Amino acid sequence: MTTASGTYTPKPGAAPLSRMIAAQAALETRMLLRNGEQLLLTVVIPTLLLVLFSSVDVVDTGKGEAVDFLTPGVLALAVMSTAFTGQAIATGFERRYGVLKRLASSPLPRWALMAAKTVAVLVTEVLQVVLLTVIAFALGWSPHGDPAAVLLLLVLGTAAFSGLGLLMAGTLKAEATLAAANLVFLLLLVGGGVIVPLEKFGSAQHVLGLLPISALSDGLRDVLQHGAGTPWGDLGILAVWAVLALAAAGRFFRWE
Repeated sequence: MTTASGTYTPKPGAAPLSRMIAAQAALETRMLLRNGEQLLLTVVIPTLLLVLFSSVDVVDTGKGEAVDFLTPGVLALAVMSTAFTGQAIATGFERRYGVLKRLASSPLPRWALMAAKTVAVLVTEVLQVVLLTVIAFALGWSPHGDPAAVLLLLVLGTAAFSGLGLLMAGTLKAEATLAAANLVFLLLLVGGGVIVPLEKFGSAQHVLGLLPISALSDGLRDVLQHGAGTPWGDLGILAVWAVLALAAAGRFFRWE
């Protein structure tokens, strides 16, 4: 600030809220993309699964090309790996080392910090979707359906998994979060309809179909593989998970 005499005086005060969120989101995104373990979960594993199971006839994916069945499931897995597994582990260790406590005492409101984390997750997911889509097209993928329905599924899936990840990170110790998040990732990879069709699980498919990963992968598959309309049933399941998980995370999340 310049005075009449030409000197400068400080102008105290926090930056605009939108600028603070944008700066924190950019930092969160850089940290996410620089972490080797995060890249393994968010990029390497989904890519390897898509290429391997599309190229080698290991799993019976039913009629049609394997890549048409696998791509929606791998897209759902990518969302889960970033919004749930990666975010839970990163946030859990930030909480353990006191990073969240210090950030909570800054001018950035707590809700804005969580908003910045969500933006970072969304940016990472966009990069994932673009990469996996390019690879899938190279493998012969032939998608159908309404892009708006796909976008809605991805957004609700992100909200559901983000809420579950924050709930885990905010209630468990960091080491427990690390173990639990990876275990859940593996279990849902096997039993969530990502690689293996739910029909292969017999009567258990009705229960497994209520999981958020199953609803997301099945919804994406209905639209992208079969060209179906808006999958309201799967969207409803994801919406319930999103509301319950985000509400529980907001209620029980501990900053220390």
